Amino acid sequence: MASKSEIRYYSALRLKKYRKFERKFLAEGKRLIEEGIKSNFECDRVFVTQPFYTVESKFLSVITAQKIPVDIIPLYDFLKFTSTKNPQGIVAVFKMKNSSPNLINDETIIGLENISDPGNLGTILRSCDWFGIKNVIISEGSAEIYNSKVLRASMGAVFNLNIIENANLIKEIKILKNKNYLTFYTDMVGVNYKTIDWKNNTIVTFCNEANGPSDELKEVCDTSVTIPKKGNIDSLNVAAAAAIIISEMQLF
Repeated sequence: MASKSEIRYYSALRLKKYRKFERKFLAEGKRLIEEGIKSNFECDRVFVTQPFYTVESKFLSVITAQKIPVDIIPLYDFLKFTSTKNPQGIVAVFKMKNSSPNLINDETIIGLENISDPGNLGTILRSCDWFGIKNVIISEGSAEIYNSKVLRASMGAVFNLNIIENANLIKEIKILKNKNYLTFYTDMVGVNYKTIDWKNNTIVTFCNEANGPSDELKEVCDTSVTIPKKGNIDSLNVAAAAAIIISEMQLF
């Protein structure tokens, strides 16, 4: 049974400053936790409500078999962990990786510049995972990948990708150019994404919807790419644009 001090300690991980200090984060919901446990992230502890424990005892037995502590806590304590209106009744504490992962050489990389909306960031990561892209570089000024909204929108993709977070994106792109990577950024005007030979080692950077690509990004990249418009709206959501281009890249 978790003590009051333990409840306070772990529930504080809802806040970014405590996540950063403790190097731990919360994942809520059965599906997300399943992804986390089968990944190479270490699970520290699991908290559940009595109703969840009763219905999902088989699932929880898989967790306890891996020597992960499971605590049944009252609903009023459980609500201290959650940010959702209708929680499933399970939340897990995972440890962050100690250092930035090594990117897989000679594979496509997705860059993200100032993607501050958690839903957009999570959805882009989900698309990367779905289409088999493993390498992602996220700039400073973007949403935190361990934010609960990012985790939910990613559907667990955060656990499966090689992500460099809070990166100096311009510096990373320069390094990749020295390794003969083609470097693109997305913009309203550019080369039609369907005309590009995506078989080459490539990094494509998607940018903040409101501000577009930074001047530094424009300067360092080889060229811009775009999705031609056929309708009347002014722009395409960055997560939708990313899914379209990523799907095209993976055809090669």
